[in-house]
Amino acid sequence: MKKINPRTGSNFDDFLKEEGIFDEVTAKALKRAISEQLKEGMQAQKITKVAMAALMDTSRTQVDRLLDPDNLRIQFDSLIRATSAIGKHVEIRLVDDVVKT
Repeated sequence: MKKINPRTGSNFDDFLKEEGIFDEVTAKALKRAISEQLKEGMQAQKITKVAMAALMDTSRTQVDRLLDPDNLRIQFDSLIRATSAIGKHVEIRLVDDVVKT
């Protein structure tokens, strides 16, 4: 039988949900992770922003938006082209929320 620690509070996700900012914080964290992975991939492949734009058949401004962790407005097709340009692919999955009992 698992013993429950009475000194343990709620988890951070619960706090964010109570504050009404869970979705926003989650979106920003995901975008930051995507931006970092794209930057790392570009560095590993020695691809400049100008070269990345050419590989994606887009503008450098679009590449800047894609790499900006604070810009949450990216198009899915741009993300696909960017990952393809660095030799990767996108994998997305939906998961059920964990229901507390």
